[in-house]
Amino acid sequence: MFKEFNKGYGGKIAVIILALIFYAAFMAPFIAPYSPTEIDYSNMTYSAPSLEHWFGTDDFGRDMFSRVLYGARIALGVGFAAVLVNASLGVSLGLLAGYYGGKVDMIIMRLVEIWNSIPFILLALAIISALGTGIFNIIIAVGVTGLINFSRLTRSVVFQIKEKEYVSAAKALGASDLRILYNHILPNSISSLIVLSTLRIGISILVVAGLSFLGLGIQPPTAAWGTMLNRGQEYLIQAPWMSVFPGLAIIITVLSFNLLGDALRDALDPRQLD
Repeated sequence: MFKEFNKGYGGKIAVIILALIFYAAFMAPFIAPYSPTEIDYSNMTYSAPSLEHWFGTDDFGRDMFSRVLYGARIALGVGFAAVLVNASLGVSLGLLAGYYGGKVDMIIMRLVEIWNSIPFILLALAIISALGTGIFNIIIAVGVTGLINFSRLTRSVVFQIKEKEYVSAAKALGASDLRILYNHILPNSISSLIVLSTLRIGISILVVAGLSFLGLGIQPPTAAWGTMLNRGQEYLIQAPWMSVFPGLAIIITVLSFNLLGDALRDALDPRQLD
């Protein structure tokens, strides 16, 4: 696995970048020179990047470098939590559909396909309208979309291994279906699920930023990359740094997760091995 992972530079670069992003997010209270919500009442205007404010300030005089750092905590936290919800639901449905097959499989997968056919924005609007804005509700809105990815992947893996000898032996020993699913079948799906989860984290971060940009996600004054982009669009000519730095943070983070996912896929997929 590690030999395959080390063959390309994409995965190694992604690991280094993500390690730096995680470190910056975790250590934000100690690294950030200012509070992300601290308004400079003596200078209620945007300032260009300088030695005092590396990424400049926004129209409220808030330090953009501090806001980008704290925005990383929101992006990573919500992204991981949303994928955890997404994976828990999708994997459970895929396990049941693949293991029992027949009518159970048909009903579960048709329901998942119908759910997946609902446009994401409409679904997010409905959930947020019903529950209100907030981090927890955003996690739910993003977590319940895209279930078909985890469901289909898990279902296909279950179809491949449910007739294996060790599964038959577990049945003969009287193991319950639940025990067989989570102790014998699920562990053999982990490698594929890790790859998909890594890719989905990048997508979730992008989706959360998009919702925040539209005013449906994280609300001001909380520092979130999408919210900063929304605010910065009003000052693209006068203060482009208000949009450039949070935009670059989104691009670099999402790209790093995608590169890591591709590298893990090549390393964990036995079909890629010589």
